[in-house]
Amino acid sequence: MSVYVMLFIAWGAGLMALFGGFLAHVEGTANTLAKQELVHGITAFGGGILMAAVAFALVPEGMRELNAWQLTGLFAAGGITFCILDAWLQNNEGNVAQFMAMLLDFVPEAISLGAVFAANPQLGVLLAIFIAAQNFPEGFNAYRELRAAKLTTKTALWGLLGVSFFGPLAAIMGYWWLSEAPQITAMIMSFAAGGILYLVFQDIAPQARMRRRWTPSLGAVLGFIIGMLSKQLLG
Repeated sequence: MSVYVMLFIAWGAGLMALFGGFLAHVEGTANTLAKQELVHGITAFGGGILMAAVAFALVPEGMRELNAWQLTGLFAAGGITFCILDAWLQNNEGNVAQFMAMLLDFVPEAISLGAVFAANPQLGVLLAIFIAAQNFPEGFNAYRELRAAKLTTKTALWGLLGVSFFGPLAAIMGYWWLSEAPQITAMIMSFAAGGILYLVFQDIAPQARMRRRWTPSLGAVLGFIIGMLSKQLLG
C-alpha cells in the first residue's frame, strides 16, 4: 500500500470523531430512556474496542520488541501520565476535558499507525480500525461537552474536523522517522496501552453504566468482539 493510502486511512480514522459529533448533534440531549441507553451504549462500545486494541494490537507489539522491564515501565508510565493529564484537565478545562483527552490520545496512536504501516500494512489497517472505533464515541462525548461549554454547533463540529487532520500529520511523522525503529514504535504503543487502560476504567466504563439497565454494557462486549474479529481476519 502506498503512503497516500496510509494518509487517507489515518485521516479517515480521525474523521470518525466528526461523525460521532454529528450523531450527538442529531441525537440531541439524552432526555428519554431510549436516548440515554443509546448514549451509554456508544460509550461502552468504545470501551470494549479499546480493550481489544490493548489486548490484540498494542501490548503484543510491546511484548515482542521490549524486555520485561521496558514493557512494565512504559505501560505504567502511560497509565500514570494519563492519570495526571486527566486530573489536570478536569481541574483546568472543565467541560472540554474529553475533547483534549481525545486529541492527546489520538496523536500518539496516529504516530504509531504510520510507523507500523511502513513495515506491516495489515497491522496498520487494524490499528486504524481500532483508532476510528475509539474516536467515534470520543467525538460523540466531546461534542456534548463542547456544547455544554456554550460553544455553538458550528464551532464544535469544526473543532472535531480540525482534530482529524492531526491523523495524517502524525502518521507521516511515524512513517518517515520510526518505520525502521520497531523498538521505539513498541515503546509508543506500550505507553499508549497503559494510558488507554487507565482511561477505560476511569472515564469510559463509569459513563457506560446505567442503574437498572443492562443492555448498554453489551456495547462493550460488541466492541471487543469487533476488535477480536478484526485481529482474526487481518492476522
